[in-house]
Amino acid sequence: MKQTLIDLVKAIVDQPEEVSVNAKESGDTVILELTVAKRDMGRVIGKEGKIAKSIRTVMRAAGARENKRVIVDIL
Repeated sequence: MKQTLIDLVKAIVDQPEEVSVNAKESGDTVILELTVAKRDMGRVIGKEGKIAKSIRTVMRAAGARENKRVIVDIL
């Protein structure tokens, strides 16, 4: 799941080398902490948070395939 999020976000941002994800797993919950360059923060969040919401939806669906609850935090 971590690599899926990295690939997804790298396709959106201008500085893909600055993308990093820290994964924390607790039981059936996975918390993915996404960090991007400050200049790319607006691209990842999008207008009214629509892109961030879409990223979270895709990751939640990927987690459901593995019976995991996925939370994406954008730092």
